[in-house]
Amino acid sequence: MAMTETVKPGLDVDLPRRAQLKDLDRTDLEEMLEAGRDVLECYRVLRKTNANVVGELLRDVETFYQWQHYPKGDIFDRETGSQFYYHAHPKASRPGEHGHFHTFMRAKGMPKGTEPVPYDGDKVWPLGPDALSHLIAISMDPKGYPIGMFTVNRWVTGDTWYAAEDVVKMVDLFEIDHAQPSWPVNRWVTSMVRLFRPLIHDLVRERDLVMAAWRDSHPGTDIYADHGLEITSASTISVEKQITRIRSLLA
Repeated sequence: MAMTETVKPGLDVDLPRRAQLKDLDRTDLEEMLEAGRDVLECYRVLRKTNANVVGELLRDVETFYQWQHYPKGDIFDRETGSQFYYHAHPKASRPGEHGHFHTFMRAKGMPKGTEPVPYDGDKVWPLGPDALSHLIAISMDPKGYPIGMFTVNRWVTGDTWYAAEDVVKMVDLFEIDHAQPSWPVNRWVTSMVRLFRPLIHDLVRERDLVMAAWRDSHPGTDIYADHGLEITSASTISVEKQITRIRSLLA
């Protein structure tokens, strides 16, 4: 489905085979294709004014500052609990990256009974109604188009940590269903998560395997706060190739 990338050289992690599109049932493929059409539709309407997803989100920004969240205060759907923002920093998460979207699920949107993993470290995690889980980050190139997806360690986004299978369920519920500050950007982010849902599931599961391997190789360390581990899983992506493969399988 996409290229596997090395997260940390020298870290011994036995990663399972990623999901293959040909192994998915027709209903899943049809839902992914519909999401792909939505992504292309967002591109179509934005290109009419020579815009792209990133440019649309930053259209009222006079000066783009690294580290700052865009838009200010993030984008949050109060009904679904879904949230995202865009930012960039000096050390790009991948070659050729301008910045990336971080997507989250807040406590309101999590399946009932979802609990964080046990933690005995000294860092303060958001809990109760303030709890939130990072889902996936989407890398964007300087032209405003996606080039990769990745997961991160907890210290990177300061969220709460949930087991992979709980995060997988949250991924399936992610949706930004309002028009502010940009309907095409909100629709695009939602559709990207749906178009690459099986890959995101795999990346989240790989994240936990990498974290477990890091714990084994760094005994006594608070792995969730260890700045030696930042990117926990990653993959290149191509919207066009993903859609082409799905259409071929549905033909």
